[in-house]
Parts: sequence; C-alpha cells; structure tokens
Amino acid sequence: MSEIIAICTLIIAISMAFLCIKLFFLKDGRFASQHIHDSEAMRERDIHCVMDQDREQRRKSRWAVSEKSNK
Repeated sequence: MSEIIAICTLIIAISMAFLCIKLFFLKDGRFASQHIHDSEAMRERDIHCVMDQDREQRRKSRWAVSEKSNK
C-alpha cells in the first residue's frame, strides 16, 4: 500500500514539475488565457462565453411585442 502511495506521489510531483517548467525558466512565462473571449479562433466562429450569451438573451429587444396577462 505504501508503494502505491509513493508511486502516485512521484507521478504527481513529476507532473507538477513539467507544468512549472515554463513558469520558472522563461522570463515572461505564464499560461495562456483559457477564457473563450481571449481565443481568436472562437471569435472567428462567433462563439461567446456563457455569460455574454446570457446577457445578450436577457437584453430587451426594441421590437419585442409586450405580452398581456389575462387576469
């Protein structure tokens, strides 16, 4: 059981080291933004983030027909 824990810990440590190589050894090393609005390919396909899509759907259209309630 302790061998498995040691092996798992070693695998996690090696993975973390590989993730941090760019951050530690490059002058301006940082991870690229993973947000959709920062991706040029997503903007070309006209794909927006959920927050933007929700905001667009909630915006009231000036051509919207008002609904009357039957009370």
